Amino acid sequence: MDLAAASALLVRIDPLFWLPMAGFAVAVLGLLLYRRVSQRLKARLAAAQSQLAVLRTHDPLTGLLTRQALELELDAATRACDDGRQSLTLLYVGLDNFRSINDDHGHRAGDAVLAETGRRLAALASPPPVVARVAGDEFALLIAADRERAWIAAAEVLAALARPYRMDERERELTASVGIAVYPDDGSRPRLLAHAALAMRSVKRGGGGAHACYDPALAVDRREQTELLQDLRHALERGELQLYYQPKIDARSLQVTAAEALLRWQHPRRGMISPLIFVPLAEQHGLIAGIGRWVIEQACHQAALWRSRGLRMRVAVNISSHQLRQDDLVPFIEATLARHGIPPSRLTCEITETVAVEDTEVTRRAFERLRRTGLHVSIDDFGTGQSSLATVRRLPAAELKIDRAFVADLASAKARTIVQTIVKMAHDLGMRVVAEGVETEAQRDLLVEMGCDELQGFLFARPMTATAIALWADDDGADDDGHRGFRESLFAPTLPAPLDLLQDAAVPIIR
Repeated sequence: MDLAAASALLVRIDPLFWLPMAGFAVAVLGLLLYRRVSQRLKARLAAAQSQLAVLRTHDPLTGLLTRQALELELDAATRACDDGRQSLTLLYVGLDNFRSINDDHGHRAGDAVLAETGRRLAALASPPPVVARVAGDEFALLIAADRERAWIAAAEVLAALARPYRMDERERELTASVGIAVYPDDGSRPRLLAHAALAMRSVKRGGGGAHACYDPALAVDRREQTELLQDLRHALERGELQLYYQPKIDARSLQVTAAEALLRWQHPRRGMISPLIFVPLAEQHGLIAGIGRWVIEQACHQAALWRSRGLRMRVAVNISSHQLRQDDLVPFIEATLARHGIPPSRLTCEITETVAVEDTEVTRRAFERLRRTGLHVSIDDFGTGQSSLATVRRLPAAELKIDRAFVADLASAKARTIVQTIVKMAHDLGMRVVAEGVETEAQRDLLVEMGCDELQGFLFARPMTATAIALWADDDGADDDGHRGFRESLFAPTLPAPLDLLQDAAVPIIR
């Protein structure tokens, strides 16, 4: 039978026969299809649930435990500790200045640093820790150890994270702060993580790169800092911030050549508060930009008033790392100087060594803008960091300030050797040298003999108000040029500093 005949035969068959058969076939196919789709959906659902479980327990970037998973581990560990089966310590680790990585190299580099940090922490041993990423750049390690072993473990963490990180074809070093909380001595189970974090933040406030145990006083300090922060937000508008000025003295003529503006806070209830207390708060909570602008404005205004009285000297202001990262810092300084009629070379921007030698694109751009403007740049606290004069020579600095720690220790031969080396090489680079913290005549004589250009310290004058400086100048009598106590700054106008004065290999590291 051919195809046409078969078709004709099917047409003649009663539909009551073949229609039910076709329906049955469709139903079977539908059932098979449903089972296949259902199996696929179940597999996908199981995979999604598995991935969700992993996300709840493991950080996708570092592969470490999440905070939620750490809390479960902490529950089990504290129970074991209560049963007397083990000791227990929590280390809370925070990377110092991590935000600069994202700012200078981008978030991809920042993610790479976090992933590498996780690998280094997970590789620590004896005893192997439970490691978690609990926040953006913060980690926690749970170890079965007592306090003595915890100190050793914290030192191992710092050493592991101190190794250079590779980014953008260059190496960059980071430091970390570690807080230690031992269970149950340093807190109950619900408070242990928070107490370790408090200890870590206390290290950060002290400059980072170290470790510390939890102290109950930290919780009190935290409440006080919250109150201080609220008051600090209104300190400017209430007129509570003040500038004091400490003179700088020419080492040969012993005449005043400059004055450093020092920020103080006269709190209505607490009295005078040191900047060591409130400046870190201002930096941490985004208040430093407004305060820094106020300092620059007030210092320039005061310099103009002194200038009108014939007290022609350079005024120095301290520039924080946060200010240095502001794109409008240099234009603001230029506008302020122009408004008060102050030449740029009459304003010194003092920048700490740690900030100045940060090998970042942002820092280099900021210094280049300072250089083009002709501002007088001073590297403050020199000698305490991990920099060298080979690094500093690339910056448009006209001045180095030797850290007061070396001045205080001039009785030791090592300190004298370091100071002498700094002075000689700074002069070779065309920089002047200021020694701060001078308190005795013996220190003064040694520093003059070594060739320091300027001196600053309690031996000559303590920080004082602008009015007190003017009265001091009046009481000191006039010199041959008609200036009362003060004379025009001995510094020549700041010129752009060449970047290739010496070869790197010719300048040793000064630590």
